Amino acid sequence: FYGGERMTITDIVVQVADYKVAHICVTGGEPLAQRNVHDLLRGLCDQDYKVSLETSGAMSIAQVDPRVSIVMDLKTPGSLELDKNLLSNIDHLTKNDQVKFVICDRVDYEWSRDQLNKYNLAEKVSDVLFSPSFEQIEARELAEWVLEDRLPVRFQLQQHKLLWADAPGH
Repeated sequence: FYGGERMTITDIVVQVADYKVAHICVTGGEPLAQRNVHDLLRGLCDQDYKVSLETSGAMSIAQVDPRVSIVMDLKTPGSLELDKNLLSNIDHLTKNDQVKFVICDRVDYEWSRDQLNKYNLAEKVSDVLFSPSFEQIEARELAEWVLEDRLPVRFQLQQHKLLWADAPGH
């Protein structure tokens, strides 16, 4: 729905074209929970957009169009959502994809480091992202741990939270 009206996949693709962008990120809540998300992803790829999908990792990514770059969370113990990780998704990840850990504390960091090694993620995907959980851990502290352990990860700040304090719609 947009402005109270139901939109078709074609309507969405036409509207996206008005933005004159090359990259489209499908996110918000859990996109894979939306009935027509696979049609949307395919439709955007068919129009030659570079498409990424941000997913919580709780639903299967097996049917996602291979042209889509998946950015998949692995929930850490501190998120209290560890049980939502669908670990079979790791088997479907490729060098076109990324895995993101949002880290709340030292326990989360060590758990994330263990998953990085256990699943050989640095070799499996294009990037492994370590992000400090907003207002739970100092960014500098996490950065120092990553540097100290020389982890093959990208340090990432949750920019939407820094810029807009996690306001809806941003």
